[in-house]
Amino acid sequence: MSEPVQGKTKSNKSASESAEADNAADNASGSAAGKAAGKAIDKAKAEAALPVLGIVGMLRWAWTQLTSMRTALFLLLLLAVAAVPGSLFPQRPANPSIVTQYISDHPDYGKLLDSVQLYDVYSSAWFSAIYILLFISLIGCVTPRAIAHYKAMRSQPPRTPKRLSRLPEYGTLVLPADAGIPASKAISDAAAVLKKRGYRVEVRDVDAAMPSLGAERGFLKEVGNLVFHASLIGVLVSVAVGGLFGYSGQRILVEGDTFVNTLVGYDQFSPGTNFQSSWLQPYSIQLNKFDVKFDRESSAHFGQPIDFTADVTTKDTPDAPAKKQVLKVNDPVSLGDTSIYLTGNGYAPVVTVRDGAGNVAMQGLSWPSCRVTTTTPRWSSRFPMPSPISSASRGSSCRRPW
Repeated sequence: MSEPVQGKTKSNKSASESAEADNAADNASGSAAGKAAGKAIDKAKAEAALPVLGIVGMLRWAWTQLTSMRTALFLLLLLAVAAVPGSLFPQRPANPSIVTQYISDHPDYGKLLDSVQLYDVYSSAWFSAIYILLFISLIGCVTPRAIAHYKAMRSQPPRTPKRLSRLPEYGTLVLPADAGIPASKAISDAAAVLKKRGYRVEVRDVDAAMPSLGAERGFLKEVGNLVFHASLIGVLVSVAVGGLFGYSGQRILVEGDTFVNTLVGYDQFSPGTNFQSSWLQPYSIQLNKFDVKFDRESSAHFGQPIDFTADVTTKDTPDAPAKKQVLKVNDPVSLGDTSIYLTGNGYAPVVTVRDGAGNVAMQGLSWPSCRVTTTTPRWSSRFPMPSPISSASRGSSCRRPW
């Protein structure tokens, strides 16, 4: 009885060994095939070469990156950060004497700041570069979007798909046959309801057995976005035009003095790149009286000036009749295309010059003065006028008239 059993066990054992051998052979062949395929892939990767981008491709890539909304927002933030030094350090166009004094008071880093144009931030090369890049980025970003949005607004609403189940969200409403509502009337009623809700609608195949209705809305959101960016471009263009064709200047006015809008009438004049002196309008303004109102009630701020009023006489042209006007802070006087602002005030000294023998060689009495800022809306330029700076030389004496 044991021999047949032993014979059967031996037969099964040999069959198992044969199956294991076959599996090992299959695995070996599969492994060899996998290695060969891996080598082929590695060889293909080694032989593969990336396409050459070229100059044109590089320019297209750079243009795509520059005109992206992310780049425009980054440049806008960078422009705001770049404008901060203009508030931290004195600016040469506003008052060159303060800049000179600042450099003299800080010899260790004053000249270094001047070398990187931090005393003339808004006309510096690096600020202009950021400004121009932002301008180009906004135009390249807004223009294609505006064209695409215009085409979308001009196009008809999309057609209704035959299978609503293809839409991410859909619903069905079954009208019973005995309701007496034909398909054309149901579509017309639906179109009227959607129109009241602000949709653009288009009814198709209204007389067919299966009419359809397409509706869409939401275009005003994108219109508002485009209008905002277009307005930002307009601001940048206005500032650029003002920098090219505008001018800035400073002028001190003392009571009784008259300012004529000519180049020689300014204490300091900084024209734009393309400015022409012939563009100056020949108006004149005379300071008749300047009043300062001080705080006489508050104990914490007693004596602090709270209001400034300048009574002036203006002429649009030399032959025009004189006009009596009042100039106040944030309440400009307009002369043609120019607006004149009151921006500051100060004291004018009484100067007495004596010779070596003590005799009076010259004596002059000047009354309180004011400084004004004039702007030309056409070029968006402004030229502030500083308060007077009195200086005394040897043999001179100064005193306040009040």
